[in-house]
Amino acid sequence: MIIKPQLPLLCLLAIGLAAAKTPCDAADAPNILMIMVDDLGYGDLSSYGAKDLRSPNIDALALKGLVFSNFYANCPVCSPSRASLMTGRYPELVGVPGVIRTHAENSWGDLADDAVLLPAMLKQAGYHTAIVGKWHLGLERPDRPHDRGFDLFHGFLGDMMDDYYHHRRHNNNYMRKNDEVLEPEGHATDLFTQWSCDYIQQQVGAKRPFFLYLAYNAPHTPIQPPQSWLDKVLKREPGITERRAKLVALIEHLDDGIGQVLRKLEETGLAKNTLILFTSDNGGQIEVGANNGELRDGKQSMYEGGIKVPACAVWPGVIASGRLTPDRCVTMDLYPTICEAAGVQVEHEIDGVSLLPLLQGGDGPATRDLFFHRREGGDRYGGLTINAMRRGDWKLLQNSPFAPLELYNLSEDPLEKKDLASSNRGKFRELSAALRVQVQRGGAIPWQPRSRVSAKP
Repeated sequence: MIIKPQLPLLCLLAIGLAAAKTPCDAADAPNILMIMVDDLGYGDLSSYGAKDLRSPNIDALALKGLVFSNFYANCPVCSPSRASLMTGRYPELVGVPGVIRTHAENSWGDLADDAVLLPAMLKQAGYHTAIVGKWHLGLERPDRPHDRGFDLFHGFLGDMMDDYYHHRRHNNNYMRKNDEVLEPEGHATDLFTQWSCDYIQQQVGAKRPFFLYLAYNAPHTPIQPPQSWLDKVLKREPGITERRAKLVALIEHLDDGIGQVLRKLEETGLAKNTLILFTSDNGGQIEVGANNGELRDGKQSMYEGGIKVPACAVWPGVIASGRLTPDRCVTMDLYPTICEAAGVQVEHEIDGVSLLPLLQGGDGPATRDLFFHRREGGDRYGGLTINAMRRGDWKLLQNSPFAPLELYNLSEDPLEKKDLASSNRGKFRELSAALRVQVQRGGAIPWQPRSRVSAKP
């Protein structure tokens, strides 16, 4: 069974859609709102099939534009996917093959100094650039957001928060407004929502467009929804487990925050010329109750549940509403898409391709190989890598560096149940040879946190 988003209005909206227009010229460049949520499962929105969860704001956003049924995160964990969004490259090619963490001995990335990030590109077109929320690409100079081109950073430098209300990681306070250390009160989702609304309000009357990268921590662990949201879910969903109820409440609280941001765009009149992109950095974490639809596995895994994520794009007057695309796209494609929409030409090497023709109603990306890579520590990985690749309907993957590669034909076996590595050695050798070349490319790029690695074990 092929899994697709379940948008009930798509069949009604498919008739009589307004023709998509071309983007505005540079003088009328759009505002851009890039929303990335954290660990949202492929099946954890009502529009993607969830039956015990209500996500009216994200669902309404999706119906206004283009929904992706085959959108992939560049990695099944956080930092690498965020590096791909910010650079348009495979994450290992910009020094982020794994998760960047507080302690050097357990940190597996160092964002390349020569990587050209989105805000630097958008400044060429006169954009004001801001990030609200989770950064997770560096804790110190020169890798903080405002070191790497953002005019404003208002959020959390680190990876996960140990508590949504106390905003610490390993007892470190990573909450910042540029260089200012913050001690705000409240749930992190509410704070990021309010700070985003404040930023949008400040853009009213501005003579230059803005780029706002809104990166929520939710629904990443700890699964800590406000009590009132949990009570509402428990009352509404008889028989739901407490574990699932807490995650549903955290997602519904997140959806409400996104709704507030979208309403602020409408209230200020800025929505009519704002490109909105929405996705997740990787699949949902099964151990805490996530729903990845019928996909196999979840976060950390190279199976589909770890890397296939919900995504949509909205741009009034440019992207026709009510569309669904099966085109295979990936996080790093958003970089050239945003640049092209802003009228900025990318002249340096990237790996992503612009989706703007697809957004406007044209063809999607040409068929291409896609690679997925992660380096990680601990006994499970030992500092080594796991990898996957797609070539057409074929997928080669490895979820442990100590296990054999597996081969699947996703057109015949979308749930990855029948490993063909032994029975189709020709295809296995073809894909494994291509994968080795990509592994060599990544292996040539430094990724160690140079200034923080101890010589001692």
